[in-house]
Amino acid sequence: MDSREFTFINEEFHAAKVRPEDLDKLLSAGWRHFGKYFFRYSIAFHENKYRKVMPLRIRLAEFSLTKSLRRILRKNGDLHFSYGPAVIDDEKHRLFDIHKQRFKGMRPGSLLHFLDPEAGKVPCESLEFRVRNDDGDLVAVSFADQSSRSFSAIYAMFDPEYSSRSLGILTILLEIEQARDMGKSFYYLGYAYEGNSFYDYKKRFRGIERYDWNGNWERFEV
Repeated sequence: MDSREFTFINEEFHAAKVRPEDLDKLLSAGWRHFGKYFFRYSIAFHENKYRKVMPLRIRLAEFSLTKSLRRILRKNGDLHFSYGPAVIDDEKHRLFDIHKQRFKGMRPGSLLHFLDPEAGKVPCESLEFRVRNDDGDLVAVSFADQSSRSFSAIYAMFDPEYSSRSLGILTILLEIEQARDMGKSFYYLGYAYEGNSFYDYKKRFRGIERYDWNGNWERFEV
């Protein structure tokens, strides 16, 4: 990677409270957060080499469902969806402990690595999107911030027994639908890498834009 062609950024800060309008400004400048910890970085080390980081967002006015996304919705038509303020409770901790077994190597130790214990209001207003089976078991849940103009995905998890159902994509679709119903303009997907990586699922949506680390968002085509 030629350093002359890219802006290197590695910044962080902590905040206990962020107003919705200020969160919009942070998101539009490539910032993310886990709980009170806010960060942004333009370079990551992945698969033994440095990779350019791409903040991604969907311009919701340009979003529409592809055939593959429609199939995911049909496949999960037997499940039950709901949403509300984010709450970290024993049910979520149990699902997290099951979900993290999917990962090889280093595994996050706790859901509280990604979310504040008072995630519904600290450091900003966050929502959870729940997916349950007919028995009422929580099989997937995702968390997203709500700002003045946007939703921003934080974290999603699911029961590995349901891996064939693409529940991570499903909860993104649920968040997008709610964001549009509430009149939001953008849905922030988080970071992906230039080139192939395990974040490539974020690149499959219509209306995608990427941040160039110089203050500009540009249309992104896979």
